[in-house]
Amino acid sequence: MYVAVKGGEAAIANAHALLADRRRGDRAVPALRTEQIIEQLGLAVDRCMAEGSLYDRELAALAILQSRGDLIEAIFLVRAYRTTLPRFGYSRPIDTADMLIERRVSATFKDLPGGQLLGPTFDYTHRLLDPAIAEGNDIAEPVTAEADPARAPRVTDMLGHQGLMEPDLGFDPVEQDEVGDLTREPLQYPLDRDLRLQALARGDEGFLLALGYSTQRGYARNHPLVGEIRIGEVEVELDIPELGFPVSLGRVRVTECQMVNQFKGSAKVPPQFTRGYGLVFGQSERKAMSMSLCDRALRAREFGEDISAPAQDEEFVISHLDNVQSTGFVEHLKLPHYVDFQAELDLIRTMRAKFEATQEAAE
Repeated sequence: MYVAVKGGEAAIANAHALLADRRRGDRAVPALRTEQIIEQLGLAVDRCMAEGSLYDRELAALAILQSRGDLIEAIFLVRAYRTTLPRFGYSRPIDTADMLIERRVSATFKDLPGGQLLGPTFDYTHRLLDPAIAEGNDIAEPVTAEADPARAPRVTDMLGHQGLMEPDLGFDPVEQDEVGDLTREPLQYPLDRDLRLQALARGDEGFLLALGYSTQRGYARNHPLVGEIRIGEVEVELDIPELGFPVSLGRVRVTECQMVNQFKGSAKVPPQFTRGYGLVFGQSERKAMSMSLCDRALRAREFGEDISAPAQDEEFVISHLDNVQSTGFVEHLKLPHYVDFQAELDLIRTMRAKFEATQEAAE
């Protein structure tokens, strides 16, 4: 039982004032601006947008500033703001094959059409602290080249043309039912894959990373390879019934990961590769990779595989991956539980009295 705390308005107001003071910090240091966060803490902004489920760099930067850098609190702020926005409709599925690619790597093919692009990545850094960054030294302009207009086909599409990859059952509004929306309807298990992917895309990166790691350590018997990771901008289009043709709303940056997994086949399906899929707002390849590992693990029932690991348990994964929901439930323990504790205290005292009486009788 929870107990309402009364008469604490002044204390709460003082706590808010103290929080604002700590957020501002030393007045001798220039105040941090959202533009600086957007330009220099871009990966934090991307994570806030992805798990906040709202693509808006300015709002994500404001949330990070307001939360003093606590990303889960920032994600909470973005989610709360998102609920106030009107819903105009659903955009058309984005075509990542037409992505303006900034980074593209494959662990399965060295040479592939469109080439491999390392792009902005920590993969080849030495992980040594660089004091020059703190000194604000000038940074040299990056090396650039003319963009290659050639289309870069997805690796999974290339395998699919050879019959080696399971069919890509993308959403077809003519052939399939409407895609679900977990932000508008309560979840009912078991879930279709479209709802699972939505939940994974909004899920906490750390939680998904741990689950993805568990699958590599044998807790789902999956040994995948990265078919492809691509990062870049894609065009978002919206169908306008009155116009009869789609209208471009602009471009968003996304990270897509396709994992390639083996499948021994069945009586009806020949041996082939299967896929795990991840798509995340911004540059978030660790999240996209973790998402694709979990997506494949959660498809165990679909392929007739034994469900023996946490990452394969749909209810366990989906019910615990949301950091906003998890934070709310954990942090509610800070609320007054005076009645609960008094009841437990009385119970313990009663039990101890009976125990001591039994001990005395035995002596």
